[in-house]
Amino acid sequence: MIKVTVHEGQSLDDALKVFKRKCQKAKIIQDYKAKQRFEKRSDKKRRQRKERKKIARKVQRIIDKT
Repeated sequence: MIKVTVHEGQSLDDALKVFKRKCQKAKIIQDYKAKQRFEKRSDKKRRQRKERKKIARKVQRIIDKT
């Protein structure tokens, strides 16, 4: 459960931004949208493979820069 405390002098808009950022990091919204529709097992595996390739390319790009 995500909790955001509003401090003295902090606006409600700033607290809302913090809440949204925490939700993104916890992938709450992404999981919610993914569970709204059924995804076949083969499509899920294909998507995960694509995500792994994307991460591997990103890591390789970082390694090549150093």
